[in-house]
Amino acid sequence: MTDRPYTDDDLRAEAARQHALSVEDPDFMGIGERMEYTFIDSTVVDPDPATGTEPITGTTWDKLPREDFDAAQRSIDDLLTKAADLSEWAINLGADGLEPDGHTIQLGIDLGDGDRPQVRMHFAFHPDMTADQRAGFVMDLTKVVQRNL
Repeated sequence: MTDRPYTDDDLRAEAARQHALSVEDPDFMGIGERMEYTFIDSTVVDPDPATGTEPITGTTWDKLPREDFDAAQRSIDDLLTKAADLSEWAINLGADGLEPDGHTIQLGIDLGDGDRPQVRMHFAFHPDMTADQRAGFVMDLTKVVQRNL
């Protein structure tokens, strides 16, 4: 028993609740304001990931014609509104010291519904795991899953 009137699980649950509330109703105007002066990823030409420097060339959202900017802002608002609530997952990952990783495994592609996966697994790893160890783990798990389906 702790000397606090709450548990670590209570803290995680409240943090997850507050995280979910922060994205439940995105501020449409705030989306546009945060887009200004931000590079559009697909237009960046000369980033230097080795040094972590800012992109040298590219187009920022605010340089788009007003019609295109407004359409992008509406689409981003729609994506945020439809985003899955991963609040509890995100809070628990952070509390456990794990880092989300870009690796995924997709299973059960339904060709009758726009080729969308029926299951997608996302991964989070301990920061000490190397990129090769992470990739190896995902590859090995993929083989195990495919063998047993």
